[in-house]
Amino acid sequence: MPSADDYAKTVNRYLELVANGSADDVTALYAEDATIEDPIGSELRRGRGAIHEFYAAFESAKRQTEMVSLRVGGNEAAFLWNLTIKAGDGGTVIEPISVMTFDADAKITSMRAFWSPADARSV
Repeated sequence: MPSADDYAKTVNRYLELVANGSADDVTALYAEDATIEDPIGSELRRGRGAIHEFYAAFESAKRQTEMVSLRVGGNEAAFLWNLTIKAGDGGTVIEPISVMTFDADAKITSMRAFWSPADARSV
């Protein structure tokens, strides 16, 4: 059974790959039948195909991530982080709180991102 450290490593690897990896790289962190709800209230995406499509949408943009705070309990993690997406001379910073659940291989089984346009700002 994975430990809290294993789940924290998956979260940190996730942030690294969201910033510098491909959609394939990020998708590989997820279980086959995983779900994403990002942001909360949007359409639930299920399965690696839908997850890949989600991350491919911003794969070509210049991205940067920063962990603000991480908490792990049981097989779940909640973390506040920043995602900066650059476009031309400007960009956007989003500050979500993400909640992930994990399986016995420390693969992500669900990811829910709590944010709204009020949590985004131009840079």
